Amino acid sequence: MEATLTAREQAYMAACRDEEIELIRELCGIPAPSHQEEKRAEFCLEWLKRAGAKGAYLDEAKNVVCPIGEPSGNVAVFTAHTDTVFPDREPMPWREENGRLYSPGVGDDTANLAALLLTARYLLQNRLAPAGGALFVCNSCEEGLGNLKGVRQIMRDYAGKVGYLVSFDGYSTGICGDAVGSKRYRVEILTEGGHSYGKFGNRNAIHYLSSMIAQLYTMKVPDLGSKTTYNVGQISGGTSVNTIAQQAEMLYEYRSDRESCLKLMDEFFAGVVASYRAMGVQVNVELLGERPCTGPVPREAQQALIHRAAQVLRAAVEREPAVSAGSTDCNIPLSLGIPAVCFGTCQGGGAHTRGEWIDRGSLPDGLAAAMMMALWDCAGRK
Repeated sequence: MEATLTAREQAYMAACRDEEIELIRELCGIPAPSHQEEKRAEFCLEWLKRAGAKGAYLDEAKNVVCPIGEPSGNVAVFTAHTDTVFPDREPMPWREENGRLYSPGVGDDTANLAALLLTARYLLQNRLAPAGGALFVCNSCEEGLGNLKGVRQIMRDYAGKVGYLVSFDGYSTGICGDAVGSKRYRVEILTEGGHSYGKFGNRNAIHYLSSMIAQLYTMKVPDLGSKTTYNVGQISGGTSVNTIAQQAEMLYEYRSDRESCLKLMDEFFAGVVASYRAMGVQVNVELLGERPCTGPVPREAQQALIHRAAQVLRAAVEREPAVSAGSTDCNIPLSLGIPAVCFGTCQGGGAHTRGEWIDRGSLPDGLAAAMMMALWDCAGRK
């Protein structure tokens, strides 16, 4: 099958041009930190109901789920996440300048969320659906310590029924077709501490934490034809300049696109922690997040889905997409052996910064890509 749009579909897209930008602006104005997406979820649910989604609902993970057709088996799932990396509880600033739309979170993942909504509305209005039915999901908790809570819920609720999953996330320059797994920890050091002069010689939690970090950074990552990384992203602790610190902590993560490499990182991390405990230092370790690597996905089915996404992007944005591994909502279906791919519906830059922007002119091509992907298996198009 070729990636094409009918005259009716093209006319719908043309009519959506101004509406899409206004929808992105409205969504950017609704704060949505991970685990606190309820206001944005409510907006999406009401928007879909106005579009004719009588069966749309909000699940316990704060996903907005819009079933289309009869999702009974071999269901096609299309997702875009509602959360942003920013903790702000006030509306994000918005501006348009030189053909760019600026707002924190505008590309990751608000523009993709708008494309998902507009695509779902077209299928609803034209009573189109794949043979196995479809789910359009505005999902929660993709970012950071959200730990993929939203898509995990979908995979549980529709266990044994999902045929494949497509996540609209990031930019339209590439395809994520493999999962980068990770583990994220909070590591706390506790010592007796004391007054910096009167109790000089007592153990300092900051000293032990800093030496632990130095030891962790001696790790030579596995070189098994894969990519493995590690990072200490945040440290805190202590009381004052004249206090021997009783407490210090860090956030630490490691990632790899191979499960075997993650296991090697597990072993090294556990060994470092054990060495400090052997010195009589109290070390508390809390697992904050765990993302799995790709599991037993049928190779032919996964390659076919990647090929489909590549055809769509070549047709819509007229460039050859790079295929890579990443940490996305696709980690969960891929870990369960379900084909999944991720690509974006806009072009831009500055993701995860307050200077994030998207190219206004890229939105029509991005919406075309989302439409082509969702309509691929739909019969009865005119």
